[in-house]
Amino acid sequence: MIQRLTEMNLPRFPLLSDDEMMKLLRAAREGDQEARERLINCNLKLIFNLVQRFAHRGYEIEDLFQIGTIGLIKAIDKFDFSYGVKFSTYAVPMIIGEIRRFLRDDHPVKVPRSYKELVYKVNRARDQLSATLGRDPTIGEIAQNIGVDREEIVAALEAVQSPTSIHDTLYQDDSDPIYVLDQLTQEKDQESSWFEKIALKEVLDKLPEREKKVLLMRFFEDKTQSEIAAQLKLSQVQISRIERAALHRIRQLMQVPEPPRSS
Repeated sequence: MIQRLTEMNLPRFPLLSDDEMMKLLRAAREGDQEARERLINCNLKLIFNLVQRFAHRGYEIEDLFQIGTIGLIKAIDKFDFSYGVKFSTYAVPMIIGEIRRFLRDDHPVKVPRSYKELVYKVNRARDQLSATLGRDPTIGEIAQNIGVDREEIVAALEAVQSPTSIHDTLYQDDSDPIYVLDQLTQEKDQESSWFEKIALKEVLDKLPEREKKVLLMRFFEDKTQSEIAAQLKLSQVQISRIERAALHRIRQLMQVPEPPRSS
């Protein structure tokens, strides 16, 4: 496994300050290709550090690095200044997401057509034998019925075996397992969800401790105002006021218009 950037013969570029990053992002948004190129080059180390988490997957680090670069470019092109978060905060999940999609879409296990056809015959024979025998047939009985070796049937069944749960692990590293559930998420919604969660977390961290605690209990732990009031030894009216004040503060921090008051 590659341990250093120099081993990939990558050019060295200085790290950018937050102000420099924002200036270059705005210039790139206005069509400045040199600014866009500098943003890419100055974030190569970020890509490299993230790629290390996906080592030992059967892919060359250089290949995953190129995929990560695509994620970085998407982050540069899609970055929304109105959320007030650091560029790296937005770029990290975009880069990781791009690598994960590549790993999912390029899964090395390919099922031969002959196996698929054999499994179809096996399933048909199983149904017929079940009706005749009044029980589930054995692999040996199925093999004899369709005239193939038992070992070939077992190999075909294993090849086409699908995960039985959306929480089954497809890939695993030290801290970021990839589940079947990840494949069911729309790409656009996934990126949006990542960013919204990141932005919300940063805003919550800016709230007074009591307001933050009430919102976490209310919307993340799904507690009622009465339950929160009992736990915090406050009245339900007080919890309601704290909740309204916290939501108002969040809208101000995220520059979201207040909903119209009901008459």
